[in-house]
Amino acid sequence: MRYRNVGRWGVKVSTVGLGSWLTYGGNVEEATARACIERAYEKGVTFFDTANVYARGRAEEVVGRAIAGFRRDSIVLATKVFFPMSEGPNDRGLSRKHVFEQCHLSLGRLGVEYIDLYQCHRFDSGTPLDETCATMNDLVRQGKILYWGVSEWNADQIAGATSLCRARGWAEPISNQPQYNALWRRIEERVLPTCAEFGLGSVVWSPLAMGILTGKYSDANKPPPGTRAAGGAAGMMEDYFTQPALDAVGRLKPLAQEANATLGQLALAWCLRRPEISSVIVGATKPEHVDDNVGAADLDVDPAIFARLDEILLPVAPREPYVS
Repeated sequence: MRYRNVGRWGVKVSTVGLGSWLTYGGNVEEATARACIERAYEKGVTFFDTANVYARGRAEEVVGRAIAGFRRDSIVLATKVFFPMSEGPNDRGLSRKHVFEQCHLSLGRLGVEYIDLYQCHRFDSGTPLDETCATMNDLVRQGKILYWGVSEWNADQIAGATSLCRARGWAEPISNQPQYNALWRRIEERVLPTCAEFGLGSVVWSPLAMGILTGKYSDANKPPPGTRAAGGAAGMMEDYFTQPALDAVGRLKPLAQEANATLGQLALAWCLRRPEISSVIVGATKPEHVDDNVGAADLDVDPAIFARLDEILLPVAPREPYVS
């Protein structure tokens, strides 16, 4: 395993992290989830990411029980806040009330005294930015969180929050968690350069395009039973779950063989080729998935292979307008 600083900050994370979206606390039995988390830890993974909204708190509970036997100072534990947790009008967003209350609930579900990285899951246009930033600063000062970050914020939102924090002398965001993979590159134009300018690291989600880049799919009309494309996540994959994209991924197999890697490992290494990427957050429903994903951390791939990968995938990558 290799480790990288989160942006310009001192904290280091494993270049492959383990997430719990759509898996732990829901579709995966707790015993299996625990086995995946323990296998990741054994393999050198130190970055574990979850969110309060994942399975309405159950994912945090499962993660918390699984990490209870780990040395607390040996992991970087991340969770998030923003999405509704009930029908209550204040039980959502990034107001001081919601963030403060959810932070305490997350601490309880995770069974820890502090959260290493507390992330604003989306931007909240209904709450003043200074209210959110001041709340995060207060949580840092209180020792309830060590760092805070954002997820899926655009370049202007990231720049605005960081500039505000610097002007007020507040703890500033250290990370952004955007979607990023070889089929979803929309952060490259503005978000990644802005993060680099302001010193934020990127801990990216869906680096395997929800499994598409592992090569498990070949027919867009007949996804294998039990896969995300065949289940409830199909709608979230529609931007790149197309037959041309699947055919293009199939043409990557000789490149993976040349790199002595699986297709999934090659896709993760493609993300990590950029120094702005601190970690790729993967999901795992079996310990064997962890083994394969972690193998990407130590890959040194010839840049010429990545160039050929781009030639194959760029023509089928989504090109809809995107505010970055």
